[in-house]
Amino acid sequence: MAIRWAGLSPALLMPLDRSLPLRGQIEGGLRQAIRGGRLAAGERLPSSRELARELGVSRGLVQECYGQLQAEGYLETRIGSATTVAPCAVARTEKPPAPQPKPAPKWDFRPGVPDLASFPRGDWLWAQRETARTAPTAALDYGDPCGNPVFREVLAAYLGRVRGAAAQPHRLVVCNGFAQGLNVVLRVLARSGVSTVAFEDPGYDDTSAVAAQWAGVRTVPVPVDEKGIKVNALAKSGAQAVVLTPAHQWPTGVVLAPSRRRELVAWAEANDVYLIEDDYDAEFRYDREPVGCLQGLGPDRVFLLGTVSKSLAPALRLGWILCPATVLKEMAAEKSRDDRGSPGLDQLALARLIEAGRFDRHLRRMRAVYSARREALVESLHGVPVTGLAAGFHAVAHLPAGASERAVIEAGARRSVGFTGMSRYRSSNAAKPPQLVLGFGNLPERALREGLARVTDLLR
Repeated sequence: MAIRWAGLSPALLMPLDRSLPLRGQIEGGLRQAIRGGRLAAGERLPSSRELARELGVSRGLVQECYGQLQAEGYLETRIGSATTVAPCAVARTEKPPAPQPKPAPKWDFRPGVPDLASFPRGDWLWAQRETARTAPTAALDYGDPCGNPVFREVLAAYLGRVRGAAAQPHRLVVCNGFAQGLNVVLRVLARSGVSTVAFEDPGYDDTSAVAAQWAGVRTVPVPVDEKGIKVNALAKSGAQAVVLTPAHQWPTGVVLAPSRRRELVAWAEANDVYLIEDDYDAEFRYDREPVGCLQGLGPDRVFLLGTVSKSLAPALRLGWILCPATVLKEMAAEKSRDDRGSPGLDQLALARLIEAGRFDRHLRRMRAVYSARREALVESLHGVPVTGLAAGFHAVAHLPAGASERAVIEAGARRSVGFTGMSRYRSSNAAKPPQLVLGFGNLPERALREGLARVTDLLR
């Protein structure tokens, strides 16, 4: 599709050798730009007056060139309209076939995706306008790689109020989402001598492997049961750090038991090791009391990672790391090596959203939305056992003991229903016991019921 450039005249790069005839160079340059794909069919060219000014030639010369190319079928010119590349000109250009994306299922239960349609566009636009109107000129500079000081102050207060974190602004490092945050933390720990990092099993799919590979550390899986990560198995693993999801374990959905929390912090303090807490889904809780973050129990042993990917949208690419005081200098240096900082104006816009109470209002609304979808999911499964529903917007459906997880997924795909198996998140990739991780965040209630109605026989 041709780009419809706005403005009086789009620019066009065309170097000229003043020692050679100019007309041949201009005509040849335009032909080559069309044949080579730099100019697409229907794309607008600069006006003859503007191109003549840019090239430092007469307007009459450019008009002659345009006229010749029009006669050859390369250009189209209409009175009162811009000169454009003729549609038939693309036939002269050989283009590689466009990759054919895999068709998405009509009913996609992919976990980890929030309700994208509910992104608070009006509030976000308001916050951006207010930021652009009131931000000091200095805020438009590169600034501190660790983040804008105003945002870090607001965020520290928010984390203390809502998540029970021991948060101070200077201990926050703003990052571009969870992936960058985890990479930065692991690289800092690797430089300090950490060689082995534990991950929950089941847990992340390829995120942990890629981050560990980049950091140069070895990973070990540690099993999870109905109370969360097994601390006794962790202690025997030889790990010097562990990445875990206490508030809503990914992907089983269990909440780390209070006794395990105390054991973890005691283990970390006694062995001089670190806990890396992924605080995803913490804002969305339903029929249980709010659970504070693990970092509040051991602020000198815990890295707290959070983002707005689930609470707002992944496209914002905005997250944070609440760091132990002992590694602040190393974290700042590592973040600076990665980039010069995360988008500063977006940080200020989010700070404004939080201060104005609009972020809290959005979260309250989304809790009600996800709660209704959760109930619709349970009802539509017609007795299929489901766990992990205390928070977040995904659940685990337990298939009959003799069922084939893979066969159910493939059969669902043939009916345009997308499923994800628990085997994807197990370190062994074992498909037993057969389970499905069902995301319901980005499926409206009606679509959720329709999708599950098409596969009820497969799940039972």
